[in-house]
Amino acid sequence: MAKPLLSSIEQYVVDVVKSKREEKGWSQKDLAYELNVSIGFIGHVENPKERAKFNLDHINELAKIFECSPKDFLPEKPL
Repeated sequence: MAKPLLSSIEQYVVDVVKSKREEKGWSQKDLAYELNVSIGFIGHVENPKERAKFNLDHINELAKIFECSPKDFLPEKPL
């Protein structure tokens, strides 16, 4: 079986961001605009067949956008 493109922690962050985006009723385009990244970037990050992922700068900006702590994008315990 092929190795997943993202580690479990990377996928966790993607899933949390996607959930927060959907809670706001935002499209991928809306989030891309807020995060100041290309429209395709969010789609690549959310696509499990792509290697794209959020970095720490993205997580910091996402915390500002969603008015939460950067810690909110990480699990309580290591995965």
